[in-house]
Amino acid sequence: MPNYRRAFVPGGCWFFTVALLERRNTLLVDHITALRDAVARTRERFPFEIDTVVVLPDHLHAVWTLPPGDADFSTRWRLIKTHFAKALPKEERLSAVRAKLGERGIWQRRFWEHLIRDEADYAHHVDYCMINPVKHGLVSRVQDWPYSSFHRDVRRGVFPLDWAGDASVEGEFGEA
Repeated sequence: MPNYRRAFVPGGCWFFTVALLERRNTLLVDHITALRDAVARTRERFPFEIDTVVVLPDHLHAVWTLPPGDADFSTRWRLIKTHFAKALPKEERLSAVRAKLGERGIWQRRFWEHLIRDEADYAHHVDYCMINPVKHGLVSRVQDWPYSSFHRDVRRGVFPLDWAGDASVEGEFGEA
């Protein structure tokens, strides 16, 4: 068994990437209401701040800040994954190992986390989340992706609506 080294900083801020097992699947956007409910249910028992989040068809990125004295992000992700999986019909393919262990075949077992070090690191990871749907070719403008905290942040005055421009216009975002 690998020995994963994780930084546990009570009240810390982390960037996460969490992915579906089948990376060509679209469950996260197809069942966005179930995902939102899973997050809300988890936050009731184990509060945390969602600094930013973007949900793509097969993975999501988020920046969270945990309450002072709390560093248990693993329990939160386990609960979110479990609540989401229980809300879906059992239609996925299961490997023999997952079937034997009574697991669902929806999520990758682990997730990737990065402890945010400073304001520049924070800004970099928030920007990474916001631009991700454009990077994956899902939309040409950040504002056109509906499954993101970008819209909340526009309402709060954090970002202008036209942040990052239009990827389909040469010179706006890079090569067209």
